[in-house]
Amino acid sequence: MLLREPSGNLFGLSQSAGMGWEPARLLDPEFLILSTHGGLRAEDGRPIALGFHTGHWEVGLLVAEAAREFKAVRAVPFAGACTDPCDGRTQGTTGMMDSLPFRNDAAMVLRRLMRSLPTGKGVLGVATCDKGLPAMMMALASAGKLPAVLVPGGVTLLPESGEDAAKVQTIGARFAQQQITVEYASEVGCRACASPGGGCQFLGTAATAQVVGEALGLALPHTALAPSGQAVWLDAARRSARSLKRMHDLKLGVVDVLTSASVRNAMVLHAAFGGSTNILLHLPAIAFSAGLRRPEVEDWAEVNRQVPRLVDALPNGPRNFATVQVFLAGGVPEAMLALRATGLLDESARTVTGETLGACLDWWKDSGRRRSLQRRLKELDGIDAEEVIMGPDRARSRGLTSTVCFPMGNLAPEGSVIKSTAIDPSLIDTDNVFRHRGPARVFTTEAAAIAAIKSGAIGRGDVIVLICGGPKGAGMQEIYQVTSALKALPHSKHVAVITDARLSGVSTGACIGHISPEALAGGPAGKILEGDKIEIVIDRDRLTGSVQLVGDAGWEFSAEEGTRRLAARSPRPDLQPHPALPADTRLWAALVEASGGVWGGCVYDTDKIVAALENATK
Repeated sequence: MLLREPSGNLFGLSQSAGMGWEPARLLDPEFLILSTHGGLRAEDGRPIALGFHTGHWEVGLLVAEAAREFKAVRAVPFAGACTDPCDGRTQGTTGMMDSLPFRNDAAMVLRRLMRSLPTGKGVLGVATCDKGLPAMMMALASAGKLPAVLVPGGVTLLPESGEDAAKVQTIGARFAQQQITVEYASEVGCRACASPGGGCQFLGTAATAQVVGEALGLALPHTALAPSGQAVWLDAARRSARSLKRMHDLKLGVVDVLTSASVRNAMVLHAAFGGSTNILLHLPAIAFSAGLRRPEVEDWAEVNRQVPRLVDALPNGPRNFATVQVFLAGGVPEAMLALRATGLLDESARTVTGETLGACLDWWKDSGRRRSLQRRLKELDGIDAEEVIMGPDRARSRGLTSTVCFPMGNLAPEGSVIKSTAIDPSLIDTDNVFRHRGPARVFTTEAAAIAAIKSGAIGRGDVIVLICGGPKGAGMQEIYQVTSALKALPHSKHVAVITDARLSGVSTGACIGHISPEALAGGPAGKILEGDKIEIVIDRDRLTGSVQLVGDAGWEFSAEEGTRRLAARSPRPDLQPHPALPADTRLWAALVEASGGVWGGCVYDTDKIVAALENATK
């Protein structure tokens, strides 16, 4: 080594010895454990310094468990972290303007940390929530021939009494509408997170990203949605460390796991679970990081038309089981078993176990783990597993319909997205079509929309049009504060929302997001005037839809005439980015626009960015 190795490798050994590692074990294979850990816990678990959210508060325990396992198999564990923000904590604040841009920055930092241990033999990634987990998967996806395994950070438990973490975010709006007392708000606010760690109890972006990570084959079978802090959760870290060591021994890398087939499998599971629409931003970014073709709108639409929804989970219903109950019912492998006979899964895809997906499902079908956890669900909550995760016929008979629809039209010529299952069933016609026509109430800031909702200024039948919320306007903010506040209105189900911002995975109602192009990029949504008549049609069988201008304050007309009138209009004079939009986010918006925009996954495509810069200087 003295003759041939770089000085950095030698000095690295000196530092490892200086940190207390046994000198005789310094040349054991090195494995890097990356996490999104945040906060500082005492030995007894009490907080010394808080994290931004429960999702990263306990993941240090997973890192420690994996590290012990590496040491036990004669490997040298290294650990690093890039913590993440919380979409719940930043709802309605300027912090939300950093949320989606953070994902790209974190993926870059994590990749740089991976490359900063050049002697490493593999990477274990531990992450849980909305942006840190997609960032971690983007980083792991780029590992190429290096082996990498994802450890999903799990979920928090439901309170024994009270409200879940989604509903509790509406206490401000409900108090403003005089529906609850300040005492009640104080009580449920302190009870919603019933355990100190894990992602939220509903199938929002965090939980859906865990499902997608396992469906990609990046995580071990039945590790997504495990209850944080429990023995079964810690066991996943130990087994994942052994799996990474096995991948190294078998000379398998991420390139052997992440393929076009695995990306397609992830899309299938997203549809079967009825997952968050934010995954439409993240899965293309993961595919891009792996050097694979990015799924496009047409691909998502095709998958959602083919794949039945099989999982009854918050917020899709009908019974709204919590994510930990979905885990006990069998989680991802159970849903895959239910899909197996449909031929929609590619069972030849390899997983980080070193085995094919088909082999993993064969194991799961007859495993004692499956039987014991499903029995535990019955003992704890009196729930049969097949009530949570169903076969296609049973799901159809229970009224579970496919989730994601992509409306087009003169207000969304490049597309938009809606969770069709989130629309109140009483508003669906006998032909399973939702139809809404109402006057536009236009807002260029989220704060103005919230003020109108809380003051009672939004009426039955209105269409809230929230623009300037896309990448250029507000960093493509998530507007759950708006959709959750609407729930407090007595006529909430009769109010629709269209926006160029994005929606929370737990949003309900007729809410259409990702309106493209965004208003500040010349999109027709930036020409809507107060009182314009907007028509929304969502066919929940065919998963098609439209969002159209069909009238103004004085006249109603056809969608074709609406297209002509929009073309003749000038953009609204009040269109502008949010005054607090950070310069970092402005840069992010410019880079992702050059790289394929929202439907391209909001990535940084270096080749396209460099080409654009070179063309600009000619």
